[in-house]
Amino acid sequence: MTGSSNESWPAVFLDRDGTLMRDVDYCGDPREVEVFPQGREALARLKQNGYKLVIITNQSGIGRGYFSETEYRAVEAEFLRQLGDGLIDASYHCPDLPTSGSIRRKPGPGMIFEAQRDHRLDLRRSFLIGDKASDIACGRNASVRTILVQTGYGMSQSDAGADWVARDIGHAADIILAANDEREARTANRRNRS
Repeated sequence: MTGSSNESWPAVFLDRDGTLMRDVDYCGDPREVEVFPQGREALARLKQNGYKLVIITNQSGIGRGYFSETEYRAVEAEFLRQLGDGLIDASYHCPDLPTSGSIRRKPGPGMIFEAQRDHRLDLRRSFLIGDKASDIACGRNASVRTILVQTGYGMSQSDAGADWVARDIGHAADIILAANDEREARTANRRNRS
């Protein structure tokens, strides 16, 4: 995508474990990576519709000493390999422990704000997809629309307060694209009345 220097982009912020791949507690081994089959197609549709795709993931296994930053990078490389080249625009992870009080750690919005600065993202036109209440709270704390997927922990998080609930990442992409179509229709109606 090209544009003027002050142009900003809508984004979809994506939790990784339980949302795009099978959730393995403290995954530090690339052999345990299993991307959900509908992930590649769903993300490709979002990308084709102009969304920047940004991973934001808590990885306290690093802070706990369960795996190293190097092992995390190996897992991330396998995740991206399985997902397919060129889909993910950026990836942010937080190694901090839950007790750290870090604003980067979800439910804090720090990783979203960092991505916004790094990539000129328009949060008003952005979404967050995740499978935990902490993901949804992160999105709300950054004032982006939220979708809880029922994969991973999602079935047990029904009271998370998400704007929408989706079966999986494919259904979440459908919701985003429908919301985008609605927004464009409202904008066109306003222009026609002018």
